[in-house]
Amino acid sequence: PAAKPYTLLREALKRSNKVAIAKFALRGRERLGMLRVVGDAIAMHGLLWPDEVRAPEGVAPDTNVTVRDKELDLADALMDTLGEVDLEDLHDEYREAVEEVIAAKAAGEAPPEAPEPAAGGKVLDLMAALESSVRAARESRGEAPAEVRPLAQRKTSRAAPKEPAGKKSTAKKTAAKKTASKSTQGTKKTAASKSTAKKSTAKKTASRKRSA
Repeated sequence: PAAKPYTLLREALKRSNKVAIAKFALRGRERLGMLRVVGDAIAMHGLLWPDEVRAPEGVAPDTNVTVRDKELDLADALMDTLGEVDLEDLHDEYREAVEEVIAAKAAGEAPPEAPEPAAGGKVLDLMAALESSVRAARESRGEAPAEVRPLAQRKTSRAAPKEPAGKKSTAKKTAAKKTASKSTQGTKKTAASKSTAKKSTAKKTASRKRSA
């Protein structure tokens, strides 16, 4: 009896290219679901109520971060190396661990020890982490690891700052003025000594005439 309504809903969703929103009961609670067509079946995905969805405000880091083009290039290279995801390769590791524990208890054996969680650490160098991830992804796919060479730093020699031409000429003029002033002072001293010598000679001549 439900074949006709089921097929009608499926074909209506196909033709309208829409999905349907429905309410259903699960574990004693009323929940939201989304119905969409997958092949010849109608699949339902569980949704959250609006009050169960966290607001995006305050979720992202409240800091100014600058992403360089080289970092984006490495991120693109990492995504290209990882390639497309095959859902068949993904498995529930938690479920497998629980099944191993159940099997061990059923056989009367000690359950396997749980592996210790990896110690978390802060990524100090983002570029080094990206390069390491790209290298590991390529090696896992059997590709030759790319050699990453650091950029050579150019050595620049710093020359002594040159003085402007105006300052040099001003300094030369000042030195010339000082030399000229010194020579003028020396000339004045020589002239003064000569005049003093003439006065003393005149005094001696006058005294000789008086004594005669």
